Amino acid sequence: MANFARANLETLKKTASYYVMHITVAAVVGYVVTGNLWMALTLSLVEPTVQAVAFFFHEKAWERVGKRRTLLTQAGPSGVPA
Repeated sequence: MANFARANLETLKKTASYYVMHITVAAVVGYVVTGNLWMALTLSLVEPTVQAVAFFFHEKAWERVGKRRTLLTQAGPSGVPA
């Protein structure tokens, strides 16, 4: 697990900051809509938690796409990287 965290530290940091921002926005919106602080906090934890996990895998997929594009750009006429 420690190797996983080290290998993905930048994406995990980005995911954590996104999570905090998302919970804050969701709590404020939830409170404005419901007028109930407890309900707003409860609702604000469910959806952003699922979104944070999805965001992590979304970032990893885009990293893979970027690496693949780089390899294709560097590939010679035979399709093999130079």
